[in-house]
Amino acid sequence: MSLNIQEQVSLRPYNTLAVDVRARFFVAVNSLEQLREALLWASQREMAVFLLGGGSNLVLTTDLERLVIHLQLQGIEILSEDAACARIEVQAGENWHAFVQWSLAQGLSGLENLSLIPGNVGAAPVQNIGAYGVELKDHLESVLVFDRQTGQTQRLSNEQCQFAYRDSLFKRESGRRVILSVIFKLPKQAVLQLDYGHLRSYLAGQRIAQPTPLDVSRAVCAIRAEKLPDPKQLANVGSFFKNPVVSAEHAEQLQKTYPNIVSFAQADGQVKLAAGWLIEQAGWKGVRQGDAGVHAKQALVLVNYGAASGQQILELAAQIQADIRQRYALELEIEPNVIGS
Repeated sequence: MSLNIQEQVSLRPYNTLAVDVRARFFVAVNSLEQLREALLWASQREMAVFLLGGGSNLVLTTDLERLVIHLQLQGIEILSEDAACARIEVQAGENWHAFVQWSLAQGLSGLENLSLIPGNVGAAPVQNIGAYGVELKDHLESVLVFDRQTGQTQRLSNEQCQFAYRDSLFKRESGRRVILSVIFKLPKQAVLQLDYGHLRSYLAGQRIAQPTPLDVSRAVCAIRAEKLPDPKQLANVGSFFKNPVVSAEHAEQLQKTYPNIVSFAQADGQVKLAAGWLIEQAGWKGVRQGDAGVHAKQALVLVNYGAASGQQILELAAQIQADIRQRYALELEIEPNVIGS
């Protein structure tokens, strides 16, 4: 099996922030066999490797003196189903939103709140993507990975993935495991989550009293499209900062000074704060520094207006972090992965 390894390839088309850095070597793989071959090629040359999926959660800061492996594994298969649910295996290179729409077309539910999140299926477990009160882990059964340390494939259960808020084993041990496919267990009888964000009010405005999962998906798409820029039109990685989680005491203190602060009580007694609200109240919404900026409609999103470098984006993010720290006495954590040389 021969690989088409290219040299000095621009990664601008392969990251949604549209940062123009170059890969020393670049190869696309669409099977486990090709992945093994690419890793062996790099190992024989003592070259570092970077595994690239949809590129929707990356800030690239420099040219990569590595072999960049673009994962393009494709396929969706119904493994089993009964009257209650279906088990679906999805290859890592499938587009996430396209898969969500496919699942809805099959009469399955559970992922409707996660509609229109950019990126591929293989990247979804890394961040434990979530939106509108639903997280990936809620419907994920297992993940098939290639372990680069052992050279073997391994299937990890939901529990073994160690999911947390925008976190997982894959993020904490970055680079060790290559996600090949994900198995989802999706119910046929919908249990809708409507109490987060503007979902319920949007549906009421559309006069939809008894929404279906497809109605919820359409509502989520409409809300996201109104507030979040399409990366194809304005380069971005979606939410740039995690919503900070603080103690109930800290939240109560902040509420005394900022009565309108947006917060969500957590099951463990802590409180999640809306990072977008904090950033907007601090006056950063719409700020632009060269081609790096804060989106005019959603302060949680940093954008590249054309020629911003990854470093310029990070410098703007650092200014925002410092201001939030000084104003609210809390830390904002960056959500995307930062990748250098």
